[in-house]
Amino acid sequence: MLLGLLPGIEVVGAAADGEEAVRLVAEHAPDVVLMDLRMPRCDGVEATRLIRAHHPGTEVVVLTTYAEDDSLFPALQAGARGYLTKDAGAEEIARAIADVRAGAAGLSPQVQRRLLERLSGATPAPPVPSRQPGPPHQPEQAQGPAGQRPLPDGLTAREAQVLALIAEGLSNAEIAEALFVSPATVKTHINNLFAKTAVRDRAQAVSYAFRHGLSDRPRTD
Repeated sequence: MLLGLLPGIEVVGAAADGEEAVRLVAEHAPDVVLMDLRMPRCDGVEATRLIRAHHPGTEVVVLTTYAEDDSLFPALQAGARGYLTKDAGAEEIARAIADVRAGAAGLSPQVQRRLLERLSGATPAPPVPSRQPGPPHQPEQAQGPAGQRPLPDGLTAREAQVLALIAEGLSNAEIAEALFVSPATVKTHINNLFAKTAVRDRAQAVSYAFRHGLSDRPRTD
């Protein structure tokens, strides 16, 4: 009922379990499936795996009560491009659907944080490279959030701030409020840093921020 009220979305089918979901995808070829996880006969993870294997043109967004790791990571590994919990509002659901249709990831801020925590627990942070003195009159490189090393890929200090806040799970509006700039300015910074770092979506940006030691929120005072 909620999806049917959202502009630009047409509901073509509803399934009671994973087996029926796979069958309806074969019948209707929808752009996006909104997938539950705990279902009889065929659960959401297996249904997601089957859909992505046999119908790669259909993206999957998980919408579930469960946000713990043993639900989150198997769903993403099965091919889900979005993951929301059932307390998500209509605007967040619509945004996730639009994101996955555009080829991006539709992850809630809580899920982005969980991914970052998983990465930080599984992969040691890379060593900080020592700075080499440049030739005379060479402009000093921009510093990272802690002021200890050059920023990677030509990022500016402001772009690094925005990236760090993305890694914290903040939305564009929340980043704009935190940095006292307009949402349009935030979007420009995000477009620039995505181009410089060659990441495709916010989930990849979170991973990039961690790998390069930019995940700590920078000071603005």
